[in-house]
Amino acid sequence: MKKRVILSIDDENDDQEFIKSILEDEDIEVISAYDGIEGLEKAKQLIPDLIILDVQMPKFDGFATFREIKADEKTNEIPVIMLTGIAEKRGFRFTKEEMKEYYGKEPNAYIEKPIDPEKLFKTIMEYL
Repeated sequence: MKKRVILSIDDENDDQEFIKSILEDEDIEVISAYDGIEGLEKAKQLIPDLIILDVQMPKFDGFATFREIKADEKTNEIPVIMLTGIAEKRGFRFTKEEMKEYYGKEPNAYIEKPIDPEKLFKTIMEYL
């Protein structure tokens, strides 16, 4: 059986390591990208089974990255879990439905930061 691959796109090294630690006992390879541009390149190259995507990143934020992932026929079927700390930092919330209205597609799930490891693990397993 082919090893499942998750692409984690997040500029925070601590979040990258946290995601890897949640999945260390599973037969899953976690590939890291530290901004949206690198993430898009790796997504097109690897065609991962799942993408975990942070919203707030330098260079190319999560919204722009999400839009590009869903616009490319090679990557548009990959499930996307978005991580966001916007609500905690700025009091700004948005829903999957608002994303669909704005981008034409919605992410499979949102996880608020700080990340609940059990919730993230269950969500990952649901979409793999």
